[in-house]
Amino acid sequence: MNPQEQRLEYPLGDCLPPPGTSLEVAPGLRWVRMGLPFALDHINLWLLRDRLDGREGWTLVDCGIANDATRQAWEQVFDRELHGLPVLRVVVTHMHPDHIGLAHWLTERWRCRMWISATDYNAARVGSLRAGGHGGDSAAAFFASHGLTDPQSVERVRQRGNYYASMVPRVPEQFRRLMDAQVLRIGGRDWRCIAGYGHAPEHISLYTEDGGPLLISGDMLLPRISTNVSVFDLEPEGNPLPLYLASIQDLCGLHEDTLVLPSHGRPFLGLHERVRQLQAHHAERLHEVLQACSTAPRSAADLLEVMFKRQLDLHQTTFAMGEALAHLHALWFEGRLERRLGEDGVWRFASA
Repeated sequence: MNPQEQRLEYPLGDCLPPPGTSLEVAPGLRWVRMGLPFALDHINLWLLRDRLDGREGWTLVDCGIANDATRQAWEQVFDRELHGLPVLRVVVTHMHPDHIGLAHWLTERWRCRMWISATDYNAARVGSLRAGGHGGDSAAAFFASHGLTDPQSVERVRQRGNYYASMVPRVPEQFRRLMDAQVLRIGGRDWRCIAGYGHAPEHISLYTEDGGPLLISGDMLLPRISTNVSVFDLEPEGNPLPLYLASIQDLCGLHEDTLVLPSHGRPFLGLHERVRQLQAHHAERLHEVLQACSTAPRSAADLLEVMFKRQLDLHQTTFAMGEALAHLHALWFEGRLERRLGEDGVWRFASA
């Protein structure tokens, strides 16, 4: 546990739900944990006891990626944890593969509807249907224009043309729209939708004060790691970092004693403290980037060793490039940096 984690409180201690089972975190709300084939090796999913259209059953929040291991884990959960009741709806916090990957399979299996923001629904549709979505030639050219030019990395990014679709092969044909401030009645609790930006197009977290404040935070607030905030080829001049920082600042309007249920890591108390930690983290990164660019023009690739002090695999490198660009763009849009396209076709940023 790092020093920042020590300033948070973990009411469940080191308890984790065993594979294929669940752990109760509040009455009618159960925690499921499933594996991921990345360095970030798990996702938390949530079962909420529910009643919908006169039927008793469960609402699922988030899905896991589309692979056989996750399907098998869900089947175990269905056999052991649902008490013979059906799944009534599937709520998806956002369009990233570990959250929406199995939504099509789950909604078909249970003949129910997926609930998600319209923005993320359409982004997921684009990602699953678009050749080269989140990889391929476009992504390789984009990263190369920001300094990731070594032939091996460029080729490996190019070969990931079906990266998103491999984990999200299909998206449900229909959905129910979630919007900011919308209230869902789930299992006797009123859950308010909170839209967040910067990590995904229109991420939806769920907050209730019924029976004690609870926040299903998705990826907007994680206890151990900082949420990825990136610029990618689909929106090459995006400026997501100010959007993310504003979104987490808004979460400080929630009760300090809210139990946060994150998508990665353990449930924790200390919402306001964690927001302060993340704000300080990004302020430090912005300072590092500004200092580096004051000594010489820098590309995003030049900043990887400044911002990340560890060896990165390809998966981590693509996210790190996006993070570096998010910090560069925040400073560029503020007018503190300027950018120029070099004769080698690489964008570099320098003090304005």
